[in-house]
Amino acid sequence: MREIWELAKERLTSEELKNKVLLRTDLEGWNAWHCGTCRGVVDVMREIWELAKERLTTEEIRNEMLLRTDCEVWNGWHIASFEGEVDAMWEICEMAIESLTSEEIKNEMLLRTDSEGWNVWHKAAKRGNLDAMRVIWNLAKEELTTEQIKNEYFYVLTVREGTFGTFHHLGAT
Repeated sequence: MREIWELAKERLTSEELKNKVLLRTDLEGWNAWHCGTCRGVVDVMREIWELAKERLTTEEIRNEMLLRTDCEVWNGWHIASFEGEVDAMWEICEMAIESLTSEEIKNEMLLRTDSEGWNVWHKAAKRGNLDAMRVIWNLAKEELTTEQIKNEYFYVLTVREGTFGTFHHLGAT
């Protein structure tokens, strides 16, 4: 990846590197960061992170990498947890703690709902991703109140695909 970046630096302007390599999105709203989180390739994620730190402002890193959502209203954290990419989730946790406020972690990573009204916990439970749920739980118990955990993760009545249920039912649907 570093070799590709060096070649790109030789041939592209600073603005092109920023807008056509780091921030360019596909039709679903995914950029290079989203692709890295989906595949759970932590080395690539770290490389993209370092390249972004060279070319992007702190605000752009926050908004275009950590908080940017796709057409389903998923950010990289949601994608990695849905795919069960636990190493990527831990990496995103570290980067988020370094770059986001506690309020942003709470609202954008733990409580954000997607286009179907599901939060990250529900998606991981639905897929049966217990390891992903453990990562989410570790962050949630640091960032959310007991009341928020109960209300947003356990007691939420959800209607999806013709089924009703609370958290423990979601994993079985």
